[in-house]
Amino acid sequence: MESVQGQLLIAGPKLLDPNFWRTVVLVVDHTEEGALGLVLNRPSQTTVREAVSEPDLLPELDETLYVGGPVQPSALIVLAQFEHPGDAALLAFDDVGVLPAGEGRDAPLRRGRAFAGHAGWGPGQLDGELERGDWILDPARHEDAFTDEPLSLWQTVLTRKGGSYALVARMPPDPSVN
Repeated sequence: MESVQGQLLIAGPKLLDPNFWRTVVLVVDHTEEGALGLVLNRPSQTTVREAVSEPDLLPELDETLYVGGPVQPSALIVLAQFEHPGDAALLAFDDVGVLPAGEGRDAPLRRGRAFAGHAGWGPGQLDGELERGDWILDPARHEDAFTDEPLSLWQTVLTRKGGSYALVARMPPDPSVN
């Protein structure tokens, strides 16, 4: 097993699961025990302030709450860019990781984004999906994790990869009607 922690999982055109259709997932952790990721391009209609009971523990209260995935949708995860990467509970790449729960939430941050739920895979599950071609891999960048244009992120990262991936980015949602 080769870890894809810190990579983007870009939903391939054949991945039709409604939880992941045309998503871009940041892999926060990937070990032999499984994987944890956050869907970066699913903003909700709710702000962080509207969704949390303890708003003083979170950054960016008036920002949009994102749907991080189908697992534990009532749990809140904060993805942050840390001034000191060692302050992260889990470090995905560079200085970007997950804010720790409780007392560690006062770590100095450059920016943060809140997610309801996450994507999760059991042992070997993500590896199987990668072998099957469900996902396209690309190294994560800061501008992906904190994009101002989440609804176009899928097309943006595929276009950036170039070649046949750029063609996939221009595919209509249902190619059969073309």
